[in-house]
Amino acid sequence: MRFVSEDIVWQEVPNEVSLAFLISGCPLGCKGCHSAYSWDSRVGHLLSEPYFEERLTLYQNLISCVLFMGGEWHPEELCSLLTIAQQRGLNTCLYTGLEKEQIPDYILSKLTYIKTGRWIAERGGLNSLTTNQRFIHLKTGEVLNHLFCRSK
Repeated sequence: MRFVSEDIVWQEVPNEVSLAFLISGCPLGCKGCHSAYSWDSRVGHLLSEPYFEERLTLYQNLISCVLFMGGEWHPEELCSLLTIAQQRGLNTCLYTGLEKEQIPDYILSKLTYIKTGRWIAERGGLNSLTTNQRFIHLKTGEVLNHLFCRSK
């Protein structure tokens, strides 16, 4: 599994400081994707377990969550990294263009949150009232889209 970017983010998972990895090789090819450069599975750097553990150690006590933007197409590697994050007491999140029902239970069981749904430009993202995407807290089943919408 390879990643094209690694960042500390505050907005993608509400109320969490997340270490986010954008995983290369997405097979969906959504029209208007802001990360089309990451579709090629050969780009980016190897996200090995030793590297991942090194990053978690570096950010220990500074992050509360690990976010994978994609990676469900590498289920074994993804599950291994999710397990490491859980063992460190971190919450976990997956941003996927798939629907929740399309994600295997063995991946879902290792997640705290999931963002589901393909990017459809005319429907907007999580901050749109017309979006097809859902941000779900998997332990409670609550859809948390309202946390992305600004009140006027």
